[in-house]
This record gives sequence, C-alpha cells and structure tokens, in this order.
Amino acid sequence: MLARIFSGVTVGLEGILIDVEVDVAGRGFPHFTIVGLPSKSVDESKERVRTAIHNASFDMPDSRLTVNLAPADIPKDSSGLDLPIAIGILASCGYVDKTACVKSMFVAELSLEGNLRPITGVISITALANKLKMSSIYVSVENVEEALLIDGIDVYGVLTLADLVLHLNGNKVLTPAARTNRTRFVQQFDTDFSEIKGQLVAKRALEIASCGFHNVHLKGPPGAGKTLLSRAFVSILPELTKEEVLEITAVHSVAGLLRKHTLAQTRPFRSPHHTTSRIGLIGGGANPKPGEISLAHRGVLFLDEFSEFPRHVIEALRQPLEDGSVVISRASGSVEYPSRFILIAASNPCPCGYLGHPKKVCKCMPGTIMKYRKRLSGPILDRIDLHIDVPPVTEDQLLEEANAEKSEVIRKRIDKAKILQRKRFAGTRIYSNAEMRPADIKKFCTISAEGIALLKQAIMKLSLSARTYFKVIKLSQTIADLEGSSSISTMHISEALQYRPRDE
Repeated sequence: MLARIFSGVTVGLEGILIDVEVDVAGRGFPHFTIVGLPSKSVDESKERVRTAIHNASFDMPDSRLTVNLAPADIPKDSSGLDLPIAIGILASCGYVDKTACVKSMFVAELSLEGNLRPITGVISITALANKLKMSSIYVSVENVEEALLIDGIDVYGVLTLADLVLHLNGNKVLTPAARTNRTRFVQQFDTDFSEIKGQLVAKRALEIASCGFHNVHLKGPPGAGKTLLSRAFVSILPELTKEEVLEITAVHSVAGLLRKHTLAQTRPFRSPHHTTSRIGLIGGGANPKPGEISLAHRGVLFLDEFSEFPRHVIEALRQPLEDGSVVISRASGSVEYPSRFILIAASNPCPCGYLGHPKKVCKCMPGTIMKYRKRLSGPILDRIDLHIDVPPVTEDQLLEEANAEKSEVIRKRIDKAKILQRKRFAGTRIYSNAEMRPADIKKFCTISAEGIALLKQAIMKLSLSARTYFKVIKLSQTIADLEGSSSISTMHISEALQYRPRDE
C-alpha cells in the first residue's frame, strides 16, 4: 500500500515542502530503502524509525519498504523527517488513518523509545505550512513555542509516537497548543550608561545609533572606554517588535542557537574575536549556515580591535552593510540570509594606541601608522554613519560623584522617537531611518530651505560622496526624531556632519 505524508526542510531560511511517499510492497525480500537525495543523517533514520516503531508497540512490515522524498533534486539534511517517515510506514500498514494526515504536516526527530525530539528551523517550516493552507502541524513539545509565532495554523506538541497514532485514529484527542499574548520580557544588563564616566559625546552618538540603527566607529586610546560603551549599548536598544522576534528566531533556529528552543527575547549582541575567518563572519560552508552578521540581525555586531581583523574579512562586510542581506552561493545552490545589524567598530588610532594622547607619547613610526590606517579602506569607512573620537577620561571625570543619565531614561527617549518612525514607515518594510533608500528619503524626509543650503556647502567643502550625502540626511532625520521635530533643520544637519571622519 502507498501512503503520502507532508513534511518540510529548510534551505537557508526558506521552508521547502517534502512529500514523503511510503510504499510497502506485498512481495519481495525485506529491505528498507530511502531515495530522494537523503543525507547521512536522513539515511540513518531507518534504524531510528525501525526501533521507534517497535518500541511504540507496532510491527514493522516484513516486506520490501521504499521511502521516496520528493522533490528528488533537493538534498535533504534534516532529522525532522523521522516522524513523517514513521507515520507513512504506519499508514501504509493500516495502523494510522490516512485521511487524518491529508491537511497536516509532521516534523520531528524520533528517539529509539519513540519519543519526539526537537529540530532546528521549525519556524520556517511552520510558516511554509501556513502558506500552503495546512490545518495543523505536529512537532515535539520543545518546538511548540517557536512554531506558535506563526498565526493561522494549529500547533500540536506531541510527546511520543504512540500518542500521535492514537490521536490520528481518534482514540486519544490531543489539543492544539494555546496562544498567549507575548509579555514584555524584563531585561537584565551587565552595564548601565550611568556607570560610564565622562564620554558625553560618545553616549550621544550611541543614542542616535540606537534610535536610527546607524553604524558607529569608536576610535581612541586603550582604556578610554570603547569596549565598555559598546557593551552598555544593548541597554538602550528599543524593545523588539513581533516581526523582529520572528526574524531573529528564524535565523537562530536554523543555526541551532535557540536555548531550549525558546523565542528570542532580546536583541542579539555578537562579538567575534578578530581572528574570525571570513566564513565565520559572513557565513558559508558546504551546507551554508548563517555567519556572525546574520546572527546579529536586528541587533549589534561588535568588532573590537577593528583594525586587527584581516583586511579581506573586513572588506567582506561591504555588501551586507549596504544591502542588509548576504547571498551565499555554492555549487549546490544559493541561500540568502538577512544581515540588518548595527555595526559598532572599536579601534586604536595607531599600533601602540597613544597617537594624539594628551599625556602619553606615541612610539610608532609614521610609516607604521600609515600602514595601520590602510587596513581600513575608504569604502568600509564610508559605510559607517558615526565616527567618534573617544578621548581618555580625565582625573576629574573619574572622581566625579554625580550620577550620569541612566540607560532607562535614554531608552524612553529612543522609544518615543521610534513611535514617530513606525508611523512614518507604516505599510512599508522599513523599520528604521538607516534602511531608507534615496527614493524613501525624498518621500519621507522634509528638509528646511536653510538645511538644503547647508547640505550644498557641505558637499562642496567636505567632498561628500553620494552615499555619505544620503547618510547625513538619514542621520539628521534620526536627530530630528529624538527632538520630536517634524522637519530637518540646520541644527540637525550640523550635528550629523560633526560625526563624519576628520579628514572629510
């Protein structure tokens, strides 16, 4: 008899429908075959499925058994096909009512006892099931919270294969998992802005970066507070929207980084070491996986000791910084991962770190300093919105007892400005000012006549590139949002221009 069960796998972040066709031949030497480009993990499912069915008190067919995973031209590399293969075998043998499986999708790994285990990429597969108008999806209990992010489909969390068979036959009714409103997650931060002495200019720049999702380059001597500022930055990031939770969860699910398969509650903060390879940063491999830039999607990518990263690794950031996504191509195909993150790069002014220090002498030769600076190319620096000099903290600032502004106060200002941005970009796919294209700037940004005149002077005197020109406008719009202004004035543009590199 022939049975057909629906399941899914992920290619990148995209869910792909898999038709699991199971045929139990009436004659022939007993043999279990899986065809349709199965990977090693899928081929090994034969033993997991055989043992799980036996331990669930069912009999394996004593005849030729063939499983086809269609479409046959897509490589399958997911242990989540264990469950649909087992259900297909049981349906072919008459243990499961086939009609109960028609509008359902099954995806889970099986243990030898017959228990359902969680897999990666469930959120993408659930989105696919909803798109295909499936009525329900059956997953392990650990994957339920992730699958519930997708509305419009019943999600069943199943403990064992035996329970699922009883449910499909109507002997034991399982109830769909209940959807609850996502409560606000109380975040705990290691560092608060009030703990950082001095650095008012850097704090202001980071506030603007958080509000508009702008990239930042912090440059200063060792011990000035660049790393501390960067790690405190997460304490002023705006709260996640549901759409952003879904995007972050999808990336981390595919990468297998969801802790206990729970939802993403905070914006990611990724801080790879400067010895990270290009594949580690961008993503890739034989079966392309997301790299650090995708794992930092809708969050922060902190590159400490920015100038110490290999040049070819830094240059690989060009396209992701501009497009907000990265396409990884291999002989077997291409996958696209999102990479819309805030880049915070921290570097020293020279190899010894003390160039321009008010009290310490730089010991680097001019040629050494020039070679060190050339590690950061013009195109990379041009893609960064705010360039901030972080000077050493003075004695008075260190001994000052007055409490600085707390992160909570700063975050409230940012949340207020984000409301203006959400209203501005309602009905679009734009989440922040930094994502605007030239056409969007023309549509959404209102610049005063004096502001336009100032921009013209800046283009002539500072030789701004076209990219930098639009970045200045986007940065000015964020500054205007923080002040609650409906238009961009000369004051906003003047402040934005101050954050350009000195050589401009």
